Amino acid sequence: MFPQQLNDTRAFEIAKALLDGFNRHYRLFRETSAAAKQRFEAADWAGQQRAQRERIVYYDLRVQEAVERLRSEFRAHELPMDVWHQVKLHYIGLLTNHLQPELAETFFNSVTTKILHRSYFHNDFIFVRPAISTEYIENDEPGSLPTFRVYYPTRDSLRETLHRIVTNFQLQREFDDLDRDVDLVLQAVDREFGDMRIRTNFQVQVLSSLFFRNKGAYIVGKFINGYREIPFSLPILHDERGRLYIDAALFGEDQLQKLFSFARAYFMVEMEVPAAYVHFLRSLMPHKPRSEIYNALGLHKQGKNLFYRDFLFHLRHSSDKFRIAPGIKGMVMLVFDLPSFPYVFKVIKDFFPPQKDTTREQIQAKYRLVKQHDRVGRMADTLEYSNVAFPFERFEEDLVQELLHYCPSQVEISDRDGDGQVELIIRHVYIERRMIPLNIYLQEATPGQVEQAVIEYGNAIKDLVAANIFPGDMLWKNFGVTRHDKVVFYDYDEIEYLTDCNFRRVPPAPNEEVEMSGEIWYPVGPRDIFPETFGPFLLGNEKVRDVFMRHHADLLDPEFWQGHKERILAGHMHDVFPYDTCHRFRVRERTAPVERPVDEPVVP
Repeated sequence: MFPQQLNDTRAFEIAKALLDGFNRHYRLFRETSAAAKQRFEAADWAGQQRAQRERIVYYDLRVQEAVERLRSEFRAHELPMDVWHQVKLHYIGLLTNHLQPELAETFFNSVTTKILHRSYFHNDFIFVRPAISTEYIENDEPGSLPTFRVYYPTRDSLRETLHRIVTNFQLQREFDDLDRDVDLVLQAVDREFGDMRIRTNFQVQVLSSLFFRNKGAYIVGKFINGYREIPFSLPILHDERGRLYIDAALFGEDQLQKLFSFARAYFMVEMEVPAAYVHFLRSLMPHKPRSEIYNALGLHKQGKNLFYRDFLFHLRHSSDKFRIAPGIKGMVMLVFDLPSFPYVFKVIKDFFPPQKDTTREQIQAKYRLVKQHDRVGRMADTLEYSNVAFPFERFEEDLVQELLHYCPSQVEISDRDGDGQVELIIRHVYIERRMIPLNIYLQEATPGQVEQAVIEYGNAIKDLVAANIFPGDMLWKNFGVTRHDKVVFYDYDEIEYLTDCNFRRVPPAPNEEVEMSGEIWYPVGPRDIFPETFGPFLLGNEKVRDVFMRHHADLLDPEFWQGHKERILAGHMHDVFPYDTCHRFRVRERTAPVERPVDEPVVP
């Protein structure tokens, strides 16, 4: 065989090996997602959370397997670049009729960038831009489910249609009273539609798979009437007797945005054609980036890939400069942003002040914990990148100096590609959605906004407690306010599992002189927490203190924390809803969880 033919054959075999690696990954991903239905029916809440955590690491495991195979079987790291060019062309050919081509392209990038030198990270050898269109992909094989089902009710048959929408999911557990629930949904639909005239094209489109997360299953779809489209979701829960019920009817883009928030855990969804699900969901939430929708579906590597493409596009079409982010500077993170881009960039510093007894490795472990944990709408998701090259001229001088001072091991300034374009390369960076720091928000807020924000702050902490998270540093600066006025925690370097903490009451001082000295007179272990001491750090503002003590004084009581710890250790899993109490149906007082103020965790 001639050398050219040999190289071409080898390139095809490498392309096929790469696709085999991706197909194995997505098969396992789908199996785990599909099994969420059985876990929901069995009320296996611990198993559901465990599967959500484990699924997150599937991708990296499959990438590493593919890298090892290409190195050992094909000695891929020694191949000339013309072979890699052929590998990409063959790979594109193999994706022609593939049902997840965009995910397969990202997998190709993940594997090859671990083998190739950085100078080859451009469109000739990896997928900087997509090569295969994801428009109108469907599986036409007999017996395959369509992406969504379409129903054509009339005013008179709408109740029957809603009933059929629910039963078509064939949940293998009895509803407590499905007729009652459908009547409640119908009443909510009537309130939403009002006296709106039914048009010729009136229809209901519903995604064919349920969306599972924690203790809930969600029907997701939209009503179409004339030129109006109304997104909706129906959460299905278990009652205290183990029967199912529809808990609420959520309508509109804002409600769906909250359900798919970047501060919540990823959904489990059985999807054969993920691009089709993303396309449908974007019709419900047109203001939500595709990257965040992929993230919400558990496809966070694809979300990360799309985010970076969007970021590069934004850089090409903007001219403002990266700056030190407004607010109080952190002790372990250097935070910067680009004013025109709604995200912040966080780099771990090389050294910390004495009061921060931690390491880079420990901080990274905390961020991994958050990634794999249930974020209950109160912890921002993060995107983690390595060796990110920024155009040097886009950085303000004081930011460059701070990076070189605090993070010298993480920064390189060079023309590594030899094209005359100087880059500032950051070796490791976290990227998060930008929010208004809560301490800044409180300074600028009206009295009504202060009250709402302080209530939300306490609710955020209680939601974290319900999820077995002790936030550690609870200062206002470590929380942010979203565009929905939701308070979200975003400083993770001191978080701990609640169950690993020891909540204690401050023992009495032996005498008044010792008490007034300001010195600690009692022994303190490494995991000892004294909630009574939170007040002086948090409640210096009298208006803030008044609201806090009226609504959240229990956060200063060690019994509150210890009680939650004991319940979690006993196996109890709290309910934290991704929608407000006002949307919940209120006719199940005998069987449903106790009603609570907006966004406050249910405490049995």
